[in-house]
Amino acid sequence: MATDLSSPFEQQSVYRQLVDLIGRGRVPADDRALTTLAQLAPLVPLPVRSASARGLAFARPPAALVDLLSRDELAVAAPVLRTAMLDDAEWTALLPALSPSGRAILRHRRDLPSAVVRALDSFGSTDFVLGDDREIASPAELPPAISAETRAAPATTPEGTTAVRPDPLTSGPFSSFGAVALNIPIVANAVREAEARDDASDDASVPEGPFEIADVVARIDAFREQRERSAPTTQTKAPETAAADRFRFETDSQGVIRWADGIGRAPLLGRSLMLAGQVGSASIDAAAAGAFRQRARFRDARLTIDGAGLAAGGWLISGVPVFDPATGRFTGYRGTARRPRTGELAEPTRAERNARPDAFRQLVHELRTPTNAIVGFSEMIEMQILGPVADPYREQANAIRRYARDLLGAIDDLDLAARIETDALTLRPEAVSLRAVIGSVVDDLQPLSELRGATIAVPSQDAAVQGDRHAIERLLGRLSATLLSATRVGEVVTMTLAPADDGQVALSIARPKALAIDPVMAIDDADDDSSLDTVPLGTGFAIRLVGNLARELGGSLVIDSDCVTLKLPAAEALPAQHARNL
Repeated sequence: MATDLSSPFEQQSVYRQLVDLIGRGRVPADDRALTTLAQLAPLVPLPVRSASARGLAFARPPAALVDLLSRDELAVAAPVLRTAMLDDAEWTALLPALSPSGRAILRHRRDLPSAVVRALDSFGSTDFVLGDDREIASPAELPPAISAETRAAPATTPEGTTAVRPDPLTSGPFSSFGAVALNIPIVANAVREAEARDDASDDASVPEGPFEIADVVARIDAFREQRERSAPTTQTKAPETAAADRFRFETDSQGVIRWADGIGRAPLLGRSLMLAGQVGSASIDAAAAGAFRQRARFRDARLTIDGAGLAAGGWLISGVPVFDPATGRFTGYRGTARRPRTGELAEPTRAERNARPDAFRQLVHELRTPTNAIVGFSEMIEMQILGPVADPYREQANAIRRYARDLLGAIDDLDLAARIETDALTLRPEAVSLRAVIGSVVDDLQPLSELRGATIAVPSQDAAVQGDRHAIERLLGRLSATLLSATRVGEVVTMTLAPADDGQVALSIARPKALAIDPVMAIDDADDDSSLDTVPLGTGFAIRLVGNLARELGGSLVIDSDCVTLKLPAAEALPAQHARNL
């Protein structure tokens, strides 16, 4: 099948498809499919075969395909051997066919069964012998000065007799080492110059005894020394290895880094994403640990490696979770790391403000969601959307809806207070008509006015202030509701507008007699420790909230025994649309 494919593109496509289909169990690993792969392998470039092998990561390829790919080049065999999942019998049958490099890859895995580990250990020291697959050069290919004729040339002894000089590199117990060593250029040059000096000397003695490695080492040292002396003094020094600026990594299902590429692995292997803070010579940001617990991706978490190697220093790491496509089981993370760019820091930032308001805002958000659900379901019951409902239940649903809306108002107040505390309040200043806003607020508070039997007198004059319209409506609404709640039957809450001396507009409101606040209190004092904070969401909380919001708008709130005065920055001119509405 493979020989019928005419173009390299077709050969590569068939090879990649067969590897993927067999590796993922969509095509059986029979003799026909494996034979086709074996025939195509020599015709497919090594980068394509290596990419196909990497694509089988965590795909659980069958033992027959693992056996076939493991016999290929190490770039093809290594990705498969690092992630293949076979049973004990299949591993044991595969081990003898692997090269020493392939078995070395398996020795670095920590998830193999104990029986397979014992089988690897049974190979003993054989796997640690470095072999040399290069062909030994023929005598004709050797340098002229150390060819067979030169090394076997007759030598004259002191007695005048002729003797054949023994060849120390091709005879004796180290003959194979010498044959290989002669193919190394520096060794060949060193031996050639040494023999040339021996031939030029009349009283050179013939070495006796077996060949010693120390002889070759001495010749290499002499050759290097002579070459350094003859080298020009202006020779530039080789540039030092630049520090790495990025690397890749993979973890197992427990978050432990098991593989790294592009950097020295020693500082990384065995580090866990779940252990935030300083662990040994490295520290990992808690953002990675939090994302790991949620099986979520993370970006630019901080990693700091101590020491003086190429990996030392700060890194920003990012990772994505990986799941087994067949079972959906979480298998770990794959990620990358990079050095911080200019202006970025890989060190943890120190939070100087209190983190309690941020947590409080999160709590407010969690309270708002179920409260909105209560409001929605009570409205569905009251409107009989789900079916007929008896009148008593509809009345109860109406009451629940009113209470839930009151609770939502309190939640909104808490959220506003938290935003002010964390400087997260967004304001968009514009010219706002105070009389128009007060009229809208009074209309909204009409049910409360009827309940209390009191009245709010809207000011007859108008003034324009500079501030965020939504924030001003919220401020006046909360202040008016608080004052109206403290009124008695028949009481009138009078409001007047007048310009202030400091370029602001003053809104003066008659203080209700039953307003339970100390006679004199300056809300502008940020360090005031009065009894307002002791009544959560009561009158004190509302006044404190209004005062803080007034300060955010650039104004102030002052309460005395007879009057409540709200000051806001005056606008230069009233908008035309508001002027037409007055």
